[in-house]
Amino acid sequence: MSAGGGTKAIVAALLANVGIAITKFIAWALSGSSSMLAEAIHSVADSGNQVLLLFGGRRAQRQATPLHPFGFGRERYIYAFIVSIVLFSVGGLFALYEAYHKYHEAIHSENKGAITSWQWLPVTVLIVAIILESFSFRTAIVESNAVRGNASWKEFIRRAKAPELPVILLEDLGALVGLIFALFGVSMTLITGNGLWDALGTMMIGLLLVVIAVVLAIETKSLLLGESATDEHVKAIASAIESGPEVERLIHMRTMHLGPEELLVAAKIAVKHDETADDVARGIDATERRIREAVPIAKLIYIEPDIYHQKG
Repeated sequence: MSAGGGTKAIVAALLANVGIAITKFIAWALSGSSSMLAEAIHSVADSGNQVLLLFGGRRAQRQATPLHPFGFGRERYIYAFIVSIVLFSVGGLFALYEAYHKYHEAIHSENKGAITSWQWLPVTVLIVAIILESFSFRTAIVESNAVRGNASWKEFIRRAKAPELPVILLEDLGALVGLIFALFGVSMTLITGNGLWDALGTMMIGLLLVVIAVVLAIETKSLLLGESATDEHVKAIASAIESGPEVERLIHMRTMHLGPEELLVAAKIAVKHDETADDVARGIDATERRIREAVPIAKLIYIEPDIYHQKG
């Protein structure tokens, strides 16, 4: 994924969420709807998450240092993991707490937690928010389609090495579905005069955010642990190594993403037993050039020459 594509989707989501959060807070303050408060906090959490992704992207561009010789590319994974924690705690758990609070209010209050003032405002705000979130979601889909190729959406989210687009996709999807849940809860509360529906909508929002946060945490944890190159890149690298006359065969190879656009390649190759050290050195240089031509993100390459002995 290009950094530009991810940044465009993040900025679009950030601008949408800041404006939506303000209107949701106003609607909550005037109407008292718990669904509106849960959605307002959800938008605040999403806005903070987008700032974290932008910040992580900038920090990941720092040059390698003696203390961090492989660079800072994984900072993008770290901040994506923090996003999942924020979404779980600030978004999901707060919504569940607010649902519990609204449930008790609906049971014990005389008006059953009904929305008695500015009744039209929450519905209007939610409909406008759905329209705005749809534009943000569309931007994320367009940017993702440019890089996901033939992969399904599930495969794209699970296998993407750049975390920003999958995070924004899931956040925007969660925002749209959450708005629908909120609209359901608010509308049913207005129709029935019973705040239990508002509590139900808030609870559905909380559960949705918790599920999305868990999915994001699982996927970004895998990236933090260090994932290998994609199958396509592994095949391309192996082919590049074995295509030259300097290499008799590839004995074994390990790859690992140091960042979304930075790949570490370590390989042991078999060379001819009668070659001089000078021949082997030139052959390794030629092999590295072929690897970089085949897979440009292979930034760090370590090749160990050996004599292959047939076992058995």
